[in-house]
Amino acid sequence: MTPVYDGSHLDGSAYTDVTGLADRAPGWLDDVISAWSTYGLAVFAALMLIAWWRARRAGTAVVVNALAVPLITFAAFVVDLLLKTVVREDRPCQTLHVITLEACPAPGDWSFPSNHAAIAAAAAVALLFVSRRLGALALVAAALMAASRVWVGAHYPHDVIAGFLVGALVAFAGAWTVRRHQEALAERLKNTPLRPLVVGA
Repeated sequence: MTPVYDGSHLDGSAYTDVTGLADRAPGWLDDVISAWSTYGLAVFAALMLIAWWRARRAGTAVVVNALAVPLITFAAFVVDLLLKTVVREDRPCQTLHVITLEACPAPGDWSFPSNHAAIAAAAAVALLFVSRRLGALALVAAALMAASRVWVGAHYPHDVIAGFLVGALVAFAGAWTVRRHQEALAERLKNTPLRPLVVGA
């Protein structure tokens, strides 16, 4: 498919400013940010596991909210992916032909919105419904993830802002819905093979 939207006119100059800064930054800093950009989503998976483990002692209703976090995060990823196929924006490294820390993806690997930002934001907002402390920590991590995607050259700033908003909105709607029906969901899950995950120790 051919690209539909060219985002370079929106904040292409901000993108080149950031990638230029990355080019001049100390190597160790680029390495740290690149590693976070590539592997940082694993931190959110770990936070989900911690949230579930703690929720087991708080009652089945809270456990339901914790178990919903990965499902809500996946739903946000799907919504974000659908938006990518509709907007079809080329990666900035393809349009602006700049050297970036992360290898420039092949044509057809669309840029808008950012999957990483959407996943991180969705996980963070959903975690807020389970634990304010873990959710706040995840929100900081999500903001750093979004910023890192621009630093390594994978996205325009508007890509990560949009991805963050998509993830946050989908997660808020999903987590709020689960919380409204948490008692009923808990009772249903107790009668399924997922019972060991729901019933606290």
